[in-house]
Amino acid sequence: MSDSTENSASDMDDDLIDDGWDGNDEGDWSDDDSPAETIPCPACGIDVYEEADQCPACGEFIVGETAVLADKPTWYVVLAVLGIIAVLIALSGLAGVF
Repeated sequence: MSDSTENSASDMDDDLIDDGWDGNDEGDWSDDDSPAETIPCPACGIDVYEEADQCPACGEFIVGETAVLADKPTWYVVLAVLGIIAVLIALSGLAGVF
């Protein structure tokens, strides 16, 4: 009875020892060592991580652009509005509103 216990214990030890790990973890890491994207803080101007909610230096909350047309030039907005008006006029003409 002790032989079977010893054999099963040694079999379990063999299973635990032979796990296929070669001791080299270097291949498991990605090679993405690119720096994180940063943006300037609107209050103090230091570089802050893009995903940060608050500036670590001054404590100012960093709010992303919420307006859809905030970074568009004026001519772009005017052209978009004129395009929408032209489409509405064309559709109303097709419907016989004139």
